[in-house]
Amino acid sequence: MANKPISPNPASNSALSPIAVSERVFSWSDHTALWFSLGVGLLVMQIGAYLVPAVGSRDAAVAIVLGSLVGAGLLAWTARLGCSTGLSSAGLMHAGFGSQFARLPVLLNMVQLIGWTTFELVIMRDGTRAISLQSFGLDLGDTSGLLVSTLLWGSVLVALLAGSMTRLVRQLISHIALPLVIASLLWLSWQFGSQLQAQGLAAFWARQGDGSMGLLSAMDLVIAMPVSWLPLVADYARHGKNGRSAMSGTWLGYALANIWCYALGVMVVSVAQPGTDLVTALLLAQGGLLALSLILVDEIDNAYGDVYSASVSGQSLRGSWSIRQWGLVLAVLCTALALVLPMHSLEPFLLLLSSVFVPLYGVILGRLALGSPSLAVSNKAVDWMAAGLWLLGIVCYHLLANYAPQWGSALPTLALTFTLAWLTRPTTAALREVHA
Repeated sequence: MANKPISPNPASNSALSPIAVSERVFSWSDHTALWFSLGVGLLVMQIGAYLVPAVGSRDAAVAIVLGSLVGAGLLAWTARLGCSTGLSSAGLMHAGFGSQFARLPVLLNMVQLIGWTTFELVIMRDGTRAISLQSFGLDLGDTSGLLVSTLLWGSVLVALLAGSMTRLVRQLISHIALPLVIASLLWLSWQFGSQLQAQGLAAFWARQGDGSMGLLSAMDLVIAMPVSWLPLVADYARHGKNGRSAMSGTWLGYALANIWCYALGVMVVSVAQPGTDLVTALLLAQGGLLALSLILVDEIDNAYGDVYSASVSGQSLRGSWSIRQWGLVLAVLCTALALVLPMHSLEPFLLLLSSVFVPLYGVILGRLALGSPSLAVSNKAVDWMAAGLWLLGIVCYHLLANYAPQWGSALPTLALTFTLAWLTRPTTAALREVHA
């Protein structure tokens, strides 16, 4: 793919312009560390815990591995596009759908990122409450306890957003957070793997599901997690030194973390007592308190990643505010929402996001990711063909989910929108007419 920068909008808005060469500092190891760290989380383990009762152990393993490789592959492909063009996620949306229509997916992206950040704050708050109760006998479940623990994590988020994103990734995540979280995952895997072996691996592997979900539907649920990061990946990848390292580092880092955390969720639910929630099961494991605490601390980078990307999207809509100003405002907003909104219904939320962003990025990749990106960019306010394909993809996703769930929704929708977008991409001659 050509590395020629493309610019769908004036250079006055940094969110919509190719990033300067001086800011391209991420190496392969930075991409790998960032996306491994972002792929690790209690939320991923909780979703993994949903799989075994529904599809059984064998199909869960297949769904986890294949779904993670496919989902991380989409992330990696988008990372290469973002790095090669130097554009943010909002810039890619403008390039693919036109400067006016792109505001709709950009706004939807900001809504989902605010939702994810609120999720993360609630998860960190609940984890803090569980650790406090287990270790010190202190119940933070009353109003004052919930307020203090939520504001604690919200304050940490605000403090991180006041600093430099690239410095955070290259120093804090790569050199400090990553080794600690890997050690935690290794310890928890050893603990729950040993319990699983004691109960009998053959019986675990032969365990059947209740039939409430098929293999392809389970893959949809696994793919939903990396797909939720699709509208963010370019915001970080454009800081990479070259597209190849951005692609391979993102793919390896996220796929490994996603497989590991989904599998750990499966192991935990398979050995825990019925009715025991994930956090409690982790705490009851030997050394679980320390391991959970480290994972909980690592969870803050997920919230940071969401808010930073939402800030880049926000700047694309209102360029007079800097990314840092947007970040501080959004972090405060998410902290307030975490205090008042119920945020524990996960599966419908994840699948709804997939129905929007799978076809969106099917169109973007079909239009921009093959050949020279400059061939697919015009100055149109609305690219009606691209917009129509996106809406068609959303309809297709929900029709498949309702009437043919055995085939899954994500992969057929992605294939349809990508193929149609590639077949209908603007030609060089057509673009000359637009620019003339």
